[in-house]
Amino acid sequence: MNRITQLFKIKYPIIQGGMIWNSGYKLAAAVSNAGGLGLIGAGSMYPEVLREHIQKCQKATSKPFGVNIPMLYPNIEEIINIVVEEGVKIVFTSAGNPKTWTSFLKEKGITVVHVVSSTVFALKAQEAGVDAIVAEGFEAGGHNGRDETTTLTLIPMVKEKVLIPLIAAGGIATGRGMLAAMILGADGVQVGSRFAASIESSAHDNFKETIVKVKEGDTQLTLKELAPVRLVKNKFYQDVQELYEKCPSKDDLVQLLGRARAKKGMFEGDLEEGELEIGQIAGLIHEILPVEQIVQQMMSDFEAACQEKAKFEF
Repeated sequence: MNRITQLFKIKYPIIQGGMIWNSGYKLAAAVSNAGGLGLIGAGSMYPEVLREHIQKCQKATSKPFGVNIPMLYPNIEEIINIVVEEGVKIVFTSAGNPKTWTSFLKEKGITVVHVVSSTVFALKAQEAGVDAIVAEGFEAGGHNGRDETTTLTLIPMVKEKVLIPLIAAGGIATGRGMLAAMILGADGVQVGSRFAASIESSAHDNFKETIVKVKEGDTQLTLKELAPVRLVKNKFYQDVQELYEKCPSKDDLVQLLGRARAKKGMFEGDLEEGELEIGQIAGLIHEILPVEQIVQQMMSDFEAACQEKAKFEF
């Protein structure tokens, strides 16, 4: 056991990212049942939809699971109250100030983890009293930090500054990646893209098939003026790039983005006009598999890599 497995009372230090439009109760329950920590992604759910997913997850697993809550959620107070009312014991917060809700959640007996993209924000999260930190490099899919710090450099820099448990995220989909992150100082890993391409993911099959077709260089960080997001280079992405050639204003970008673009792409399967958010590591994902098989492959790969590491000892 290590600090992460002890904190969450799980078998493996593998956390499933709470990805919008991908992380319904089926995925969260499957990851928890496989020995990791599943997270329901509240960012793409209306309050009552979240309540329904929490209740269904409680019926689908007896193991610990959590909810990921973006702090900029418009119904944040209602979402927080639902989490408390339904007895959720683990909350991951992101995209906002951890001071706002950490004390309240901890008073309710909830373990709180905050997602950061820099050492500065890691320290602020620690000061806010969170129980652990997810440090996410810019290889990750979806919304990213503005500094574009890679996981390889972010993890040891955060480890140098914080005392609480550290979870690495961004570009991790294999057991070897997991070992590398832990050697750099992480106590566990958060995995997004690999679980997005699982049988239990709530994403549209069109999006899952796209993930396994992605190759090196097929994703790009864009829309930095709004909120940096890593996307597959589809028609919508190309439309954004063409607009950039005209030196657009922020309002021009907002107008092109419109509403529900991520839902259209990942949940409804519109591969042309939708946002297809996935990480660079998708280039190593070649099959859509059941969650249990993904977790077991990661752990087998991790154990094999641990044994091979001895070859490099001098």
